[in-house]
Amino acid sequence: MTKQQLLGTKQGMTTYFDEKGNLVVCTLITVDKHIAVQVKTADGKDGYNAIQYGARTQKAKHTTKPVAGHFKKAGVEPRKNLFEIRFEKEAPHQVGEEVGLEVFEGAAFIDVIGKSKGKGFQGVIKRYGFKGGPAAHGSKFHRSGGSTGCRSTPGRCLPGTKKPGHMGSERVTIQSLKVVKCDAEKGVLLVKGAIPGAKGSTVYVRTAIKKGS
Repeated sequence: MTKQQLLGTKQGMTTYFDEKGNLVVCTLITVDKHIAVQVKTADGKDGYNAIQYGARTQKAKHTTKPVAGHFKKAGVEPRKNLFEIRFEKEAPHQVGEEVGLEVFEGAAFIDVIGKSKGKGFQGVIKRYGFKGGPAAHGSKFHRSGGSTGCRSTPGRCLPGTKKPGHMGSERVTIQSLKVVKCDAEKGVLLVKGAIPGAKGSTVYVRTAIKKGS
């Protein structure tokens, strides 16, 4: 089965009552209609099988000439985002065909890929969850990381040691999120739990790799 992937927008978290009346904490994702822009084949000049999708409409004046020519060749309106997914045997859609959340109808689980919130430069307690030292007066060891090196042998800090540094603002994948509700007509997807990123950030929703549909 060809892996499906769509581009969406995180709208924030909310609560939802299921059929049994249980309260479920969910994340709301909106997904606009995509359009197939290009089909690449292993027999052609590209050398591999993939289909390229365009998401989020964009004015022509905001599109560069080379990209505008790419859309013109496909006979579709310019789109803001372009991405592609691989397929093995036959392309799931043809050029010019619209794609939406209907590809996930019936799916029980999905994966979500996004960019986590940036936290800037942080210490080891917030970055890695270190316990820290005593909070008493005069301990002089409250939120420090402690010793990270060695003595005479090897006499240096080993690579990979947990130290203060930049936290967040990196690609994060959350796997096997349960699909609570999928409304293809309205372009709304509810998934159980939290996903990376801030409100309004771009996320990729794809077919769950581990649990499948």
